[in-house]
Amino acid sequence: MQWILPGTVLEAGVEDAARVEGLFQPMFLAGGMVLSQVSSITGLEPYIIQNWVKRGFLAPPQNKRYTLRQLCRILNINMLKGVLPMERICGLLTYINGQLDDESDDTIDDSQLYFMFVRLAVQAKELDKNKSWAPAVEEVLRDYQEPIPGARERIAKVLRIMLIAYVAARMKEEAEALLTQLD
Repeated sequence: MQWILPGTVLEAGVEDAARVEGLFQPMFLAGGMVLSQVSSITGLEPYIIQNWVKRGFLAPPQNKRYTLRQLCRILNINMLKGVLPMERICGLLTYINGQLDDESDDTIDDSQLYFMFVRLAVQAKELDKNKSWAPAVEEVLRDYQEPIPGARERIAKVLRIMLIAYVAARMKEEAEALLTQLD
């Protein structure tokens, strides 16, 4: 079954969720991505990404190249922006990673957070039916090593919020599609 990777315009197989890191790694072999490449992957206009950098939502690119970590921060914000206001998204990311434009105080790399989320998102429909989100979140956090005490619990909370927001966004899209059929 095909789906769109959260926060992107990229189509992938559901089975690719478990190895999503491997899908992204080759994109960075040349030392990073330029703005036009990030824009193509996210579907965002370049000025939006530049605005997010100026507003301190992520560290600025080095030599006009974005890292995997920066791309994943953009993807995390992009997938949540349809459901949560930007101030809440920033608050959520600050909760686990401190200053958003300073990667040195992060408790989790944004790419690690994104890849964990993708593995959860692919299970979203099944998790919704069984109300088994907590065990699924614990499973994706299984190999996570806390840099500070309490980081794992904070990240589990953030992942659950992201998952609920993601499901809400998909439901909103479905409702809008059904509404257009009424016309």
